[in-house]
Amino acid sequence: MKYISIKGPYEVEIKENELPEPKKGEALLKMLYGGICGTDLSIYRGKFAYGSYPRIPGHEFSAEIVQIGENDLGLEEGMIVTANPYMNCGSCYSCQRGLVNCCMHNETMGAQRDGAYGEYFVMPVDRIYHGKGLPAKTLALIEPLCISFHGARRASIKPGEKVLVIGSGTIGILAALSARYFGAEVYISDIAPERLKYAETLGVNGTVLNDSEHALADAVENITGGNGFDVAIEAVGLAATFQFCIDAAAFGGRVVLIGISRQHLDFDFTLIQKKELNVYGSRNALKEEFMTLIDLVQAGKIDVEKVISKVYPFQRAAEALTELDKNGGALLKVLLEF
Repeated sequence: MKYISIKGPYEVEIKENELPEPKKGEALLKMLYGGICGTDLSIYRGKFAYGSYPRIPGHEFSAEIVQIGENDLGLEEGMIVTANPYMNCGSCYSCQRGLVNCCMHNETMGAQRDGAYGEYFVMPVDRIYHGKGLPAKTLALIEPLCISFHGARRASIKPGEKVLVIGSGTIGILAALSARYFGAEVYISDIAPERLKYAETLGVNGTVLNDSEHALADAVENITGGNGFDVAIEAVGLAATFQFCIDAAAFGGRVVLIGISRQHLDFDFTLIQKKELNVYGSRNALKEEFMTLIDLVQAGKIDVEKVISKVYPFQRAAEALTELDKNGGALLKVLLEF
């Protein structure tokens, strides 16, 4: 079988290996579609906070079950599935409390351990979720939707609240759609006008082009009457965009940090006390969110296919990553077809 390997920053190879053998409790899966995540791009650039090399990327995917033993989950050979790619240890303090998404020793596929970007791979059976008839392309988008949905859910968004999402990449767009599902009035901000034009077609209430020193402050004044947003969601992973969220949030508001960065931030932290802000980190997602979102997407409650910009055959992974690296402001989700 062939697989994709990131040997080091900006070094992508297509390599060959033997077909993996599933152990007890594992299933052999045939890869169908994989989404290139911001994490994969950061590893490609050598900038990911948790990454190491060489690395087989990939944690957003759909696949077909090729080989599976008896199980009590109703999973059978031939089913089209997706899976939870966050490998928790099961014994740390977080896991003991059921917070498996933020396991102290978490290893996410494609980041801290090898991922799914091969023609075949194995997965623990209890992490595999039946796609319930969703198209394979759509099913490959469930994991990034879970990341965004988990963040929006952390904020306990209520109907009618004003929500600002900073960042109109895939995670930001899906966070905006999740906030809309919760009944919020949603605005999205970015420095890329092309992405904002696209966001306008997805049902958000408005966009903010953050192209000047006072653009965001003006938007807070115009949209909220100077009150600030009830919820501000950071979906970029920059120190500056976290600061934007702190500044844009209302007194007593909530700030959710989804983005990942190696940057440090020197800021007036007294703003958190002064505004009595609730600041939430958001990491990974839970099994219940995968199951819920498969049902919601199947029922047409959230439309995720609109975030697909391009599909490449997996043999052209290097080309796909290069294009995302150079033209990311004009693209959302890029899929690899296996």
